[in-house]
Amino acid sequence: MRFPRASGVLLHPTSLPGPHGSGDFGPAAYHFVDWLVSAGQKLWQILPLGGIGPGNSPYMSSSAFAGNVLLIDLAELQQHGWLGANELLPDPGFADRQLNFAAVYPYRMDRLARAAARFAASASSDDRADFADFCQRHASWLDDYALFMSLAEHHAWRDWSDWGQALARRTSAALKAAAIEHAERIAFWKFCQWCFFRQWGRLKDYANERGIEVVGDAPIFIAYQSAEVWARQELFELDAAGKPTVVAGVPPDVFSATGQRWGNPLYRWSEHAKEGYAWWVERIRRTIELVDIVRIDHFRGFEGYWEIPASEPTAVVGRWVPGPGEPLFKAIARALGPVPIIAENLGVITPPVEALRKKFAFPGMRILQFAFGAGSGNNFLPHNHEPDTVVYTGTHDNDTTLGWWASAGEAEKHHVREYLLTDGHEIHWDLIRAACSSVADTAVHPMQDVLGLEGTHRMNFPGKGEGYWEWRFSWDQVKPEHAQRLAHLCHLFGRDGTPVHSA
Repeated sequence: MRFPRASGVLLHPTSLPGPHGSGDFGPAAYHFVDWLVSAGQKLWQILPLGGIGPGNSPYMSSSAFAGNVLLIDLAELQQHGWLGANELLPDPGFADRQLNFAAVYPYRMDRLARAAARFAASASSDDRADFADFCQRHASWLDDYALFMSLAEHHAWRDWSDWGQALARRTSAALKAAAIEHAERIAFWKFCQWCFFRQWGRLKDYANERGIEVVGDAPIFIAYQSAEVWARQELFELDAAGKPTVVAGVPPDVFSATGQRWGNPLYRWSEHAKEGYAWWVERIRRTIELVDIVRIDHFRGFEGYWEIPASEPTAVVGRWVPGPGEPLFKAIARALGPVPIIAENLGVITPPVEALRKKFAFPGMRILQFAFGAGSGNNFLPHNHEPDTVVYTGTHDNDTTLGWWASAGEAEKHHVREYLLTDGHEIHWDLIRAACSSVADTAVHPMQDVLGLEGTHRMNFPGKGEGYWEWRFSWDQVKPEHAQRLAHLCHLFGRDGTPVHSA
């Protein structure tokens, strides 16, 4: 599917300013939408909206369908009377430009629990009706999720396969008993999801009404410790005890001598095929209800994926296994019609992977930080771009452009200087300009590059499990010229929807 020529900014909501330790769906998110409009942008790209997992990664969520409850705007709950003003005073551990998960998680979870209790005791009839309607419409995943989260808490977050055989194997008697025993906490988790979906829906509507579309992110794999793996064990490569037999990752490459062992359980694709890929169809259906465009992470895994024995500590030992390929995407198209999808086609990309992407007309990705130092044939160089692509200066996994430039070798820098006719003084704007001028239909710029921030502000470092996903900005870092320069480039290169007229 071809997208209109446009430009956008990559920023996860957790990176927004706000008084409660992390960005959320509160006033700063609406202000950011207004800022995007002033900057001539048409897209807001975010990371997965699901809950965080090990290392605080949004790519290891406890559910493929539920939202991250840490993104709930607590001030909006106060407006309903479910929290008091004195309960929203900032914690001393909060920082304006860093998300301190150790302080934020207990603070927010405590406030959500208080709000849920007061909702249960005193909610209006309208709110109760809306909550009941939400629970009914989302019952296909919400019931399992709320029970799973309640049981996971009760068992101190131990793997679900260690909860005892009856719960691990989901016997009817065990599930009924657990639903009764944990009824109050199940109601809490459902309340949190109602708040998340209600608030996100309003924010997305606000963006759409102002001409901003949201680009979401769907990780190909989900966490082992998740509601869906527990609820649909037959769809994953697990042994009789419910433990993974093989796990996901990528093989060794120039970036890592031992590869990356992600640890997600792999799909038992034969079982998915038997049910017409219904689980994946539903996942894409629910995702496209939340966002306007879906970026599917690690697209190459649908053609072939690296299978690592679960007993292996690294990704060195493994094998390539065929993925579901065309039948999966045909099933999605039959059920949902054309879905606006971006395929993350980075890494070891073979001709069959590209053939699969092009067959379904999914735009791929080009990263400018990967473009230089390897000759004029490098596909990431702007003169090799194609219209059905999305060009980035860098992604959430890259260093910031200033950080990349600081660590680049002299040969790479020389290529950049010659290619872009620059001295590198404003290398972040040089790459943003190159992205905007590309023939690629879509250009996306990380907010760190718009602000010209150094490498200490990067969002993630692949393969490092701790210390990332913490970056935040504050409004005093955002100057008028940031929006002005972006808007000028988007107008100059036809990305704002208006024609460029000669003087």
